[in-house]
Amino acid sequence: MKKKNLLAIGLALVLSLTLILSACGNGSSSGSSDSSSSSKSDSSSSTEALSGKITIGGSTALQPLAAQVAKEFMDKNPNVQIEVQGGGSGTGLSEAQAGNFDIGMSDVFAESKSNIDAKALKDYQVAVVGMTAAVNPKAGVKNLSKKDLQAVFTGKVKNWKEVGGKDLKITLVNRPDGSGTRATFDQFALDNKTPAEGITQDSTNTVKKIISETPGAIGYMALSYFTANDSSVVKLSIDGVEANVDNVASGKFPVWAYEHMYTKGEPSKLVKAFLDFIMSDAVQTKDVPAQGYLSVNDMKVQRDATGKQSDK
Repeated sequence: MKKKNLLAIGLALVLSLTLILSACGNGSSSGSSDSSSSSKSDSSSSTEALSGKITIGGSTALQPLAAQVAKEFMDKNPNVQIEVQGGGSGTGLSEAQAGNFDIGMSDVFAESKSNIDAKALKDYQVAVVGMTAAVNPKAGVKNLSKKDLQAVFTGKVKNWKEVGGKDLKITLVNRPDGSGTRATFDQFALDNKTPAEGITQDSTNTVKKIISETPGAIGYMALSYFTANDSSVVKLSIDGVEANVDNVASGKFPVWAYEHMYTKGEPSKLVKAFLDFIMSDAVQTKDVPAQGYLSVNDMKVQRDATGKQSDK
């Protein structure tokens, strides 16, 4: 009888121990589940949707690419608003320095502007742009030597017939002093010779419109503004070298510049996300060439802030 009681007590102890171990096991599983949920929550918070506003302004040469990439970025991030405006490279640099633009667009290095503290700005070279003269089709010229081009812009030549064109008066369309397009064209096409007085316009679209509507007019603009099916203006070759992306990339065509996006110090999380997007492979291999620019990665030559060109 005592043996039976002892056996019953032993079985009860084993059953109790089993239940305790089972409960502990369930507690451990529950803890693991909570940890997993916490991990997922942390992961979710690290990829939270971007929101806010970015103001971009400056170079009209870079404006078409910036506008296109801004649209794509906003499509991917519906809570983000991006405003892209022109104003010229000088405006882009000064307004970025003042903190009025989150991103200042410029065709020139900040170091080239005496009123800009380049050390206070962070430089992102997002593309390369080629530039050349745009001519009214009635002028009858498609190519000029660099010497003749300089004679046209400095006013030494006043009629197209003097350089192989039609008997038509030359009308100059210039950009204002703060324009990065002007600075680039003056340096690399005119060898820093001073252009003669003419019509002055900062908006590239307006420059193109004036040239297309004024017989004998000549100005200059980024290659991104010349389109294959547009015959309203003629894209001028210089010294027989066509202004195209291949010749810019190789360094054969001399009139080109980096397209800079400057921020005042380190960018915010939102601005950095946009800059990372514009430098992504998808944008650099698709949007950049589609808009008439070159990826910095495709360049076989490089330039420093003084304009000195060298092989990469």
